[in-house]
Amino acid sequence: MKKQVNYGIIGCGMMGQEHLRNIALLEGAEVAVIFEPDAEMAAKSQAIAPKARMAADVVDLLSEPDLDCVLIASPNYRHVEQLEQMAAERPVPVLVEKPLFTDPADVARLDQFIATYPAPVWVAMEYRYMPPIAALLEAAKGATGGIKMLTIREHRFPFLEKVGDWNRFNRYTGGTFVEKCCHFFDLMRLVLGAEPIRVMASGGQDANHLIEEYEGERPDILDNGYVIVDFAGGARAMLELCMFAEGSRYQEEVSAVGPEGKIEALVPGPGRFWPDHLGAPPVPQLIESPRDPKGPVVREIPVDPELLEAGDHNGSTFYQHQKFLELVRGERDGPEVSFNDGKMAVLMGMAAQISMKEGRVVEMAELL
Repeated sequence: MKKQVNYGIIGCGMMGQEHLRNIALLEGAEVAVIFEPDAEMAAKSQAIAPKARMAADVVDLLSEPDLDCVLIASPNYRHVEQLEQMAAERPVPVLVEKPLFTDPADVARLDQFIATYPAPVWVAMEYRYMPPIAALLEAAKGATGGIKMLTIREHRFPFLEKVGDWNRFNRYTGGTFVEKCCHFFDLMRLVLGAEPIRVMASGGQDANHLIEEYEGERPDILDNGYVIVDFAGGARAMLELCMFAEGSRYQEEVSAVGPEGKIEALVPGPGRFWPDHLGAPPVPQLIESPRDPKGPVVREIPVDPELLEAGDHNGSTFYQHQKFLELVRGERDGPEVSFNDGKMAVLMGMAAQISMKEGRVVEMAELL
């Protein structure tokens, strides 16, 4: 039997609870302690992990004697300070949810943190581990002959309600193209194996949250947009986001094209949102379309129903934790999603937000 790994969890809202359900499916892993200040979320998380001790604060959580690692799934704007608390109190391996940070002023703080933190830091980028996207990553180079164009489309539901409605405001989220889309900018870098050079974007708030008001303030988050990114080496990528398109059959569509062909991954949204009257939810697909001989080859990539039940991310949260556990147990050399990966994904999102606001091309050198 492999070593029992004891997690501490900081933040157990919607995403934190998804992590709890997936950790419960892992062999040799258990949640030992949870810090969640909201009473309702704390009660829900304790129902999922009844053996866990509820901590009074982050310092109390870090005092847990048998703590092996920490997951940070708190609101975006709390991540930097909580990482710094870990550095000061007890530096253990940490899996920190995206986005890594929300304010450009935090870059210097984070660089100082990572330069001195003695334990591994893994940034949670679940979309890498969705089975159809993982299959695309494995087959893309051979199917395309070298990717020249990459398109990522997400047509989905609006932002859900979060504790204290923090996700309605740019100052807490970093902006929609940081909060929601850093996953996709991470995928762009990973798929293309190159660094971004410049970003051009257009977006707006056209359908969602227009009549909402919180303590006299209207939400300022965007709900749709396009982002084009030029990469070193000549490849280019585009993101199309629409958050008022939950009627779509597939939520994410990733398409990579090169001189020899095209490969696509089609990913359905959370099964809990699929209408019963439409029957069974769609199954993820991988489609390879060579130029010669022509003829698309469609392959279904079903996901274990137990994993679909455990979360909204197509089983990816479970697969991510499997790999993170290998890191905690010393079975891999370093995190698969590095601090720099998390940092670059956020900076690309910030460049997109600036481009939309100022109506101009943003050179990545401005932010680096």
